[in-house]
Amino acid sequence: MALLSYFGNLIVYFFTFWLALQAIAYWWLVIPIVIVNSFAAVRLYVLQHDCGHASLFETKRLNDMAGYAVSIFTLTPYYAMQCNHNAHHTHIGNLDERDSGEIYTMTLREYQTAPLWKRAFYRLYRNPLLMLPIGGFFAFAIRNRWPKNTLKIGVWGVLVHNLAVMIWLGIIYAIFGWAGLIVYAGTVLCSGIIGVFMVYLQHNFEDTYWDRKPDLRFEAAALKGASTLDLGWWFDIATANISYHDIHHYNARIPSYNLRRCHHDMREVFDMQVIRWPQAIRNFSLKLWDEDQKRLVRFPGPKQSISTSVSAKP
Repeated sequence: MALLSYFGNLIVYFFTFWLALQAIAYWWLVIPIVIVNSFAAVRLYVLQHDCGHASLFETKRLNDMAGYAVSIFTLTPYYAMQCNHNAHHTHIGNLDERDSGEIYTMTLREYQTAPLWKRAFYRLYRNPLLMLPIGGFFAFAIRNRWPKNTLKIGVWGVLVHNLAVMIWLGIIYAIFGWAGLIVYAGTVLCSGIIGVFMVYLQHNFEDTYWDRKPDLRFEAAALKGASTLDLGWWFDIATANISYHDIHHYNARIPSYNLRRCHHDMREVFDMQVIRWPQAIRNFSLKLWDEDQKRLVRFPGPKQSISTSVSAKP
């Protein structure tokens, strides 16, 4: 199953990219092909992520080889992703270690006592109209050229990865010219939107879980602090089942192709919270963690922000 998932995904990725380039003169045909190619790119990222957890193949060596190979096409340095993502798993739900998460979340108290410029920046950062297209493209095309903790994790691995990406872009240009690079930029933009959409919903929902040590509990952080997104069978296929994220955090050694089955087996025994499309869209309006109510909330109104800021002064 792992070989089918891995090589089958690569075939779909390269075939749809080639197909989009053949149809370049017909924008109405290119767009849906690019969308399919973007989902194939997202699936490659999920497979790379599985390799980072050593869950796709039987041996660490095979997982690492496969992870390094697809990292060129996900624009994500394999070892840096592995280290930073494993840190995210280690610190899930920990309010004192929020820098390890993919999307930063302020508490309501921090926001209310923050200076105006910081509140304005955070509002822009959490705006889905900016976060999804600009944030996604920035993260994969630009930020991943020098991921966080690069100096600590290893500079040479990142530099070699960037060289491999440049060679990949050079091959596209040599064969297809600027048209090829434009189509490729479109797939990076679209896959970035899908990726950030998924990453946001995996941990940003009303009844998520945050706490501080010594009260922090791993089981609660894994099963309550990560979501179960039931957005339909086709969406599960398109995103390699990574939307069943609570089970993944509880046991990261479950490969992506088994996550859906494991979830539905557990749903027959446990009353599991499931997020569907209406709630998923609503979750993008939730921005801050309220430590008193233990839930994610919207931005406070202007009067509430001002009055709280004034009362916080000595």
